[in-house]
Amino acid sequence: MDFSPTTEQKQIQEMVEEFVDEEVVPRASEIDESDEVPWDLIDEMAKLGLMGMPIPEEYGGAGLDYHSYAMALEEISRGSGGLGTIVAAHISLACNMIYEFGDETQKAEYLTPLAAGDEIGAFALSEAGAGSDVPAMDTVAEKDGDGYVVNGDKLWISNGSVADTVTLFAKTDPDAGNKGISSFIVRPDEDDGFFVEGTEHKLGDKGCPTAELRFDDMYIPEERRLGEEGRGFVHALKTLNGGRITIAARGVGIAQAALDAAIEYSQDREQFDQPISEFQAIKHKLADMDTKTQAARLLMHRAADKKMRGENYIKAAAQAKLYASEVSREVANEGIQIHGGYGYTKDFPVERFYRDAKLNEIYEGTSEVLRNTIGDQLTQ
Repeated sequence: MDFSPTTEQKQIQEMVEEFVDEEVVPRASEIDESDEVPWDLIDEMAKLGLMGMPIPEEYGGAGLDYHSYAMALEEISRGSGGLGTIVAAHISLACNMIYEFGDETQKAEYLTPLAAGDEIGAFALSEAGAGSDVPAMDTVAEKDGDGYVVNGDKLWISNGSVADTVTLFAKTDPDAGNKGISSFIVRPDEDDGFFVEGTEHKLGDKGCPTAELRFDDMYIPEERRLGEEGRGFVHALKTLNGGRITIAARGVGIAQAALDAAIEYSQDREQFDQPISEFQAIKHKLADMDTKTQAARLLMHRAADKKMRGENYIKAAAQAKLYASEVSREVANEGIQIHGGYGYTKDFPVERFYRDAKLNEIYEGTSEVLRNTIGDQLTQ
């Protein structure tokens, strides 16, 4: 199967590559150190149409195919893992939730400003006691007249402290298990009872705030429920399946950044009167790093292709995310090794790549859960 980019896809990739090299890469260390949201870069990406890439133009997006979206997110993540997460959580999770499950009124009012990049979105699913075990969530939405009253907490919410729109999951029937979960559109600035309890101090993924949210008698009007009651669990799974393709893209981007840095360093660093790139041990490391990165990229595009064709892509997305996640860590680790002692310092970016890569194995489906998913698909 040929995944060679079309002329249009190549132009999009080159445009994003140029933006990342000129605007993101020079700022990456600063973003990592400050852990502040780079709003100016987000504004620039909005102008370039990168904040709603796969969303149709009629809803404010760019109408790009998933290959283009994955390639663009790979480039963004090559520059900054945190910026990659901001975009992935915003588009793959928040925007796609409203696009896939919202009605026309909801899309016009809430999706359009998100896809245009005028607003930022978040996806509030995880809780302290309900990560992989989604039905264990404690957040409850009780029917009250023409709306719902929500009480509970959410944890590990990317963009959660800065989002203009949050897609929220809560139990509308606590006794119905996964069939008792519904999804809603929340507007933090409008909805009394929405509180940001704080943000996490993380190992990596800096620049993207990861928030703890609290809902205290927060009222949501019924017209902001997404779809029918009890469909929230299905909404979450379908959205995460698509999101895994873009987390694979984030992994590929970080792996590529680590490989590029390792090649450059190995050609500059001399030992025993020759560049260390001339040593067989280093060549073998670089060869393995490139092979793994290329393989991860192919799995990413295979999953994107299945999604675009309307085929079942659950296993393909899980495999792409699983492999790219582990490859990004492995390649970043070898990047540090090639840099030697310098790789363990902040003088070179490879230590940041390693810290950013680790997150890929945890969010939007841990590697352990993804192996279960793949196994289930193989044996069902």
